[in-house]
Amino acid sequence: MSEKQQVRSSYWLETAPDGRHPALTEDLDVDVAVIGAGIAGLCTAWELTRAGRSVAVLEAGRVAASVTGHTTAKVTALHTLVYDKLRRTRGPEGARLYARSQSEAIERAAGIAEELGIDCDWETRSAYTYACDPGRVDELRAEARAAAEAGLPAAFVEETGLPFPVAGAVRVTGQAQFHPRKYLLALAADLVEHGGRIFEDTTVLGLDESEPCRLSTTTGATVRARDVVVATHYPIFDRALLFTRLTPKRELVVAGPIPADQDPDGMFITPDENTRSVRTAPYEGDRRLLIVTGEHFTPGTGDPRAGFERLTSWATEHFPDLDVTHRWATQDNSPTDTVPMVGLLHPGARHAYVATGFGGWGMTGGIMAGSLLAAQITGEEREWSGLYDPRRLKPAVREAPSFLKTQAKVAGHFVGDRLRPSPPVESLPPGEGAVVRADGHRVAVYRDDDGTLHAVSARCTHLGCLVAFNSAERAWECPCHGSRFDTDGKVIQGPATKPLEQRDI
Repeated sequence: MSEKQQVRSSYWLETAPDGRHPALTEDLDVDVAVIGAGIAGLCTAWELTRAGRSVAVLEAGRVAASVTGHTTAKVTALHTLVYDKLRRTRGPEGARLYARSQSEAIERAAGIAEELGIDCDWETRSAYTYACDPGRVDELRAEARAAAEAGLPAAFVEETGLPFPVAGAVRVTGQAQFHPRKYLLALAADLVEHGGRIFEDTTVLGLDESEPCRLSTTTGATVRARDVVVATHYPIFDRALLFTRLTPKRELVVAGPIPADQDPDGMFITPDENTRSVRTAPYEGDRRLLIVTGEHFTPGTGDPRAGFERLTSWATEHFPDLDVTHRWATQDNSPTDTVPMVGLLHPGARHAYVATGFGGWGMTGGIMAGSLLAAQITGEEREWSGLYDPRRLKPAVREAPSFLKTQAKVAGHFVGDRLRPSPPVESLPPGEGAVVRADGHRVAVYRDDDGTLHAVSARCTHLGCLVAFNSAERAWECPCHGSRFDTDGKVIQGPATKPLEQRDI
């Protein structure tokens, strides 16, 4: 497997037109500023533009090209094994509100695609949570009951379209899948047509929550807005301390064509085997694109190359005619108390909102967030506002063990990574990186294919944890909160907003 194959761009990015937008170069006044042009940010901005608000979207990179551009794009309310847990932690009403809000998001996206005539490969499919271990059958039966009681068309089944037997599965009918970038680029174009504005290559550095709010950017321009929405996947502002309630997870993806008659006809996921997620998408001729996800790990840890090999081996074992053509990785943030955080940013906020913590289910979560935030900003309320409120306390207290486990991991990296021995720089082969000691400091050093060394500070610019090198994607990653940087220190993914400082070595 060549290095080029390992880091090949996602299928969604390769197969959608690349609409570009200018950077923000002068001060701007709008009703609402949305930070982040992924699915949550664009859906929020689109809803608000349609509601008559003047809106500006500020994106550090490109529209729908970061996390949303690397998703598996399942549009489903079946989120592995969430409903039995919600029934126990939030009660039957909490589970019902979760199911209703996620189902409404599917209906909303389907309606928008039809209204705008978006050719985004929208397909209706059943969603399955399966297990091969007979010891998990009772768990699956409980989930099917909880999901049905929450209002989903759910049932326990023993047969699926997968090419191997399962012990059982939860099936929910009437779900969907689509091409996320085609959908969102069309949404962005319609937003602009109705007066909204999108600025790429514009990183937001600061938020002043005065009235109006003020945003400072890397371009030097300032945006003034009555309301601000932080939709950067992982919040870039720490004043709400949401980073203490989020756990970043990176997950690998392999994809390639299979004969259409081998399509398992559904969207599948299992909590076993370090997770396996399977679905197909339209492809050329009489073939379908098989998309297999799994092998999750904390950014900056594990061995992504070995993970890609394991995932490819599993996929080709079960789908022998698979021709793997694409490999990429995605990143998600899971809240310690299960439910995403969508609403006012912190207890004192009046005009600053956030959408985060979708736990791997950002398609329905992001669409739901756009609808919910637009309603709140325009003075409406939804019956599930309280369920998703980021300021909630009782559920967070109830699930304190998850919170403490997350913080113990962060503390372990903050201290332990500084005690690790460092390799000599001369031992670094081309294409590899390592954190070394130089003049009493920790330096992140990468040797490119030509043998040239690239050295930057190893301290993440978010909260100071030491980064580690991801050799499969050639990136520096923070194991504490998931920030990612290229080999020259430029931010690839937040919450960090500033690059790693350059170092001499």
